[in-house]
Amino acid sequence: MIPTQIELTECQQQRIAKAIADPQRFAILAAIARQDEIPCKSLVAEFSITQATISHHLKELVAADLIHSRREGQLAILSCRRDVCDAFTHWLTQTLVDPGKLPKCLHP
Repeated sequence: MIPTQIELTECQQQRIAKAIADPQRFAILAAIARQDEIPCKSLVAEFSITQATISHHLKELVAADLIHSRREGQLAILSCRRDVCDAFTHWLTQTLVDPGKLPKCLHP
């Protein structure tokens, strides 16, 4: 069975682009994507930034729908929304091939 490609709205495309434009946030997303699930506290140990900064970046990634967060007791368990990442990658590739598909706000 072929997985269904989700369609991102223009707002979602912009939110994702903004979220991954930050190098630290992109690195956090990559760390989450390397595993099926990862406890939030593992990220604090992996990155030399404060818990508050990690929380801020995670909030932005959740708002962009790039990651999913669930509670397991007192732990926050994170996972990458691969369907959303795939949809964004597909949209970006199509947009680079056909610039006519750029959102109206990005036209020169």
